[in-house]
Amino acid sequence: MSQVACSFEDVTSRATAAREQNDVPRAIELYAQAVQINPNWPDGWWFLGSLQYGSGSYAAAGDAPGHFIELTPNAGPALALRGLCEFETGEFEQSLADIDQGIFLGAASEPRNEQILRYHEGLLLTHLGRFDAALKAYAFFAQKGITNPELLVAIGLAGLRMPLFPKDAPPGQQALLTDTGNAAFEFMAGDEDKAAQAFENLFQRFPDTANAHYLYGLLLYPSDPDAAVAQFKLEVEKSAVNENAQVMAAWALLMLNNPSEALPYARQAAKISPSLPTAQIVLGRSLIETGNLTEGIEHLERATQLEPGNLEAHLGLAKAYSNSGRREDARHERELCLRMAKNATTQVTQP
Repeated sequence: MSQVACSFEDVTSRATAAREQNDVPRAIELYAQAVQINPNWPDGWWFLGSLQYGSGSYAAAGDAPGHFIELTPNAGPALALRGLCEFETGEFEQSLADIDQGIFLGAASEPRNEQILRYHEGLLLTHLGRFDAALKAYAFFAQKGITNPELLVAIGLAGLRMPLFPKDAPPGQQALLTDTGNAAFEFMAGDEDKAAQAFENLFQRFPDTANAHYLYGLLLYPSDPDAAVAQFKLEVEKSAVNENAQVMAAWALLMLNNPSEALPYARQAAKISPSLPTAQIVLGRSLIETGNLTEGIEHLERATQLEPGNLEAHLGLAKAYSNSGRREDARHERELCLRMAKNATTQVTQP
């Protein structure tokens, strides 16, 4: 046996002993030595990264899972660990991508790991402004009855569309965020009566809060569109410049076959945020369904320019072109929709 092999076996043995004795600094030192001797040892990179992460050395820890992934592609736990390190070092977009891919590849198979990853997923989605997706991530906790004060604040931030982490929430808004998070938590947990009371208390205690009625409407929409419309209208009454509430009011009314009532909300949404694809889609749909094909097509075409991969916009155009006698354009859009429907990354607008 060569001297290098003897040295590697000796170092790995001592690294294992140090780890099992919870001598973290010594274990990190020895695992670092081991992977220098043998860079193709996956377990060494895994233990090195895990120990560095546990000791708070996040920048160093993020490098080790990368080496592990090079040696063991599609390793969900390593992707998740790298994502957690990236979260701590402020690489938020990449962190979310790695955590999501890690979950997809099985990193959340154990309950404790799943809770950690789902929570960080929600935090990142909120910070990046993807509030509706964040609420879906937090629904995991509500459905399992898992709660704590920080989680409620996190849900409140997502619900009120505030791109902050709980630690950065303004001290003066802790009560508001907790009450908002609790109301949303109760709804997502399936207790709609308790949630209704919690939201009513929220509206009375904090009557001027932006997005509170919008949040309740968003939660209500799948099961009770009429009640959701009432909440979206209340939000618009409080803030006519809330384009999200305008879009959702219009969309819900369209789905309730009331395009004439939807049209003013759609127009206002597109006026406030002309570059918002959903605003252009809902306005285009409202115009077409009230008989204004020409202008409606213009707005749907604008939506496809803003977001070329939006299937809903192309479906609307296919129908509008057909109704206006533009058969070749309609055929082209239908073929495009069929191709897009096979693409899992296609954007479908369903506010």
